Amino acid sequence: MSKMAPPYPEGRDILKGKTVLVTASAGTGIGYATAKRCAEEGATVMLSDIHATRLQTYADRLEDEIGRRVHRALCNVTVQDEVDGLIRAVVAQMGRLDVLVNNAGLGGTYSVVDTTDEQWAGILATNLTGTFRCVRAALPVMIGQGGGVIVNMSSICAWRAEAGQSAYAASKAGILAFTRCAAMEAAPHGVRINAVVPSLALHPYLEKVTDRSHLARLIAENEAFGRAAEPWEVANAIVFLASDYASYMTGEALSVSCRRA
Repeated sequence: MSKMAPPYPEGRDILKGKTVLVTASAGTGIGYATAKRCAEEGATVMLSDIHATRLQTYADRLEDEIGRRVHRALCNVTVQDEVDGLIRAVVAQMGRLDVLVNNAGLGGTYSVVDTTDEQWAGILATNLTGTFRCVRAALPVMIGQGGGVIVNMSSICAWRAEAGQSAYAASKAGILAFTRCAAMEAAPHGVRINAVVPSLALHPYLEKVTDRSHLARLIAENEAFGRAAEPWEVANAIVFLASDYASYMTGEALSVSCRRA
């Protein structure tokens, strides 16, 4: 079997007319790929990130790639006032919020006995509580406009054990439980909330902060296709959940994985 990724897909306008906000979307990973795929599918997009210079660079880059305006707003998802300000900026700049993609996340490899309270709290504050804050701020807007879609970012670590990932896995498993419960509250208002569960998506930043031999071992041992996912392959699943093709899905976790059992 080839270890090459399939051809990059053409847009089909399945998000035409929708507005999309993606958190932590300035960079080389899943967030930027998601914003780009949503724009290629016809959506008006806003990038959000904690780093001002990086946000400007990648928002300008996406504008050049798609040939139209890309909105942008700074936000640290661990600060409620900034999250509230982000949602206000979406409405002010794009008029409404049809799709929220909660991509902001923080990782780290720590054995349980060596994990400090600060490390544990930091990972949960960004991954789990940050997702909660964004959903809490976005839901009133979506309910008021008569509907919307939220996609939360989990991880295969929520389901599959991996040494050194206790804090990260706990936060990502919490996102799945939160997604299921929040979806039941939102459903009567026409708001769908789902999660994606990627295995390993390779991008330059991950390669920079992770030992290459460790990545190679993970791919060789776990990935049936013999390669990691491209960020845009995960983004395609997010686009699907954001689209009307997923109109009967809520409270679900969509695995984007070829990982061996």
